[in-house]
Amino acid sequence: MTTLTFRNRLGELVDVPSVAATRLKNEFGTVLEQAARGAVAITRHDAPKAVLVSYEDFEALVKGQNQNLNDLGAEFDTLLDRMQTPKARKGVQAAFNAAPAQLGRAAVKSVRKRR
Repeated sequence: MTTLTFRNRLGELVDVPSVAATRLKNEFGTVLEQAARGAVAITRHDAPKAVLVSYEDFEALVKGQNQNLNDLGAEFDTLLDRMQTPKARKGVQAAFNAAPAQLGRAAVKSVRKRR
């Protein structure tokens, strides 16, 4: 049987447990609780036929599908506008003119700031 993986609403790649359709029919409440914590693949004759996911994961999937090209274009335009400031231009020019050792020090400094 194939192991299914799923990127949950937190962006984590997780294995999806599988449940035979017969078990789903006989133990629906238990399987529903399991799916509420993530996702469960429903199988018939060891082949996946459907996936039962939590409502939160379903919302995340639908939201991801509904992000259309116009939304992405607007997001891109906003990011591009932020990069067009004199400060940003100066930073890019400094990065292109920097020696490898300077870039290394800047990278280490940036990582230390995030901690």
